[in-house]
Amino acid sequence: MGKIVNSWNEWDPIKRIVVGRPEGTQVFAPEPGAYSHQPEGGFPVGTWGKFPQEMVDAANEQMDAFVKMLEKRGIIVDRVEVHPYLAEVQSFGTPDWTQLNFRGTNCPRDLFLPVGNEIMEASGVLRSRWYEHLCLRPLFERYFKEDPDFLWTAAPKPRLTDGSYVKNFWYQFFASGMPEEEQRKHLENWDFQLTEKEPMWDAAAAARCGKDIIWSAGAATNRAGLDWLKRYFSAKGIRIHEGRWSATKPPYITGHIDVTLLPLRPGLAVHNPTRPMSEELTKLFKMNDWEVIEAAEPTHHYDHKIDLWGKPEGGPSWISMNTLSLGPNTVCVEAHELKYIDQLTKLGFEVVEVPYQKAEPFGGSLHCTTLDVYREGKCEDYFPKQIPGF
Repeated sequence: MGKIVNSWNEWDPIKRIVVGRPEGTQVFAPEPGAYSHQPEGGFPVGTWGKFPQEMVDAANEQMDAFVKMLEKRGIIVDRVEVHPYLAEVQSFGTPDWTQLNFRGTNCPRDLFLPVGNEIMEASGVLRSRWYEHLCLRPLFERYFKEDPDFLWTAAPKPRLTDGSYVKNFWYQFFASGMPEEEQRKHLENWDFQLTEKEPMWDAAAAARCGKDIIWSAGAATNRAGLDWLKRYFSAKGIRIHEGRWSATKPPYITGHIDVTLLPLRPGLAVHNPTRPMSEELTKLFKMNDWEVIEAAEPTHHYDHKIDLWGKPEGGPSWISMNTLSLGPNTVCVEAHELKYIDQLTKLGFEVVEVPYQKAEPFGGSLHCTTLDVYREGKCEDYFPKQIPGF
């Protein structure tokens, strides 16, 4: 038996990784935690279902090529196993609610948080993802048997009753003509669809930096969830920092952090220039001599028939920031994002260009669709200077 799980940050050299699968991904049925199903996408309100098979095949081709590239670099790759029941358009539920189909499991980053020798299953904020953990259970069972130091934990599962959500929030936000200034205030005040009835959080709201984790205060975590995380990880000597944002252009929303802020190596992070950081977070980086640069604007024009929300997708997207660091000087970037590739190359990175635009409509790009299980290195303190109370 040997060590399998060890992952403290976003940049140490990767030795083992999990990659998702697009099979079974579906436009999810209506639920109170998300707004979806625009008629122009071919999935009018009240309808849902599987992605077209040609889109699944195209995504698989690119993801399989990505896996082969990783393996050629000596990285062990484990693949998600889609639960056969969830792969079909079938309902499931709890005593509190019924959900009519499963969203999919192409993005293991979203609901699983590696911190050192521990992988924690997140509480999750969407009903359509309630059973997504079943698709990684076979891997975690094997890790537990083979790695005597692996800590396999799970946050308390929220009940996700109607009381956990602000009624009709997303309809009011997107479809009712809410003025942009009011939308911006929702972002700045961290005021979205989740109530404070119970702790709720997605793992992809985290940017890990050794002893410090920057946590996105947005639609994928509520204050109770952040409070639970602070209590849990403070006992382990890990500091959780609230990442707050404003916005210069719509959409006035943040959720998962990897299209807003991403540390690339010690002392360097990139951020989305349309989502300025709070004064406190800016100060934390500055006082510890980190350089935080604005990411180059996305250039690739996406042209998808549908995405997870059942709508067509076109134009540039800040999913360009959704990159995967193989080491402190090597970054995988979507091959069509030429401006960002040029920027990172000039910063001294070896850029691995990965064609991945066909995988993106299934939930995310290179960071979202992976989970770094083992990175060389140990827990380091990259922010020795702290702001009291932050």
